[in-house]
Amino acid sequence: MKMRKKSDLPSKVCARCQRPFRWRKKWAKVWDEVRYCSDRCRRGG
Repeated sequence: MKMRKKSDLPSKVCARCQRPFRWRKKWAKVWDEVRYCSDRCRRGG
């Protein structure tokens, strides 16, 4: 697999904190369902 620059990765805005976050490898299979940038935001903290 070819290396990609961080700036080339897709990004979204967190539904809670409104900060942008980038794609992560662990989210590869569920990227369409990811809404929060972290577990803290997901829990409502």
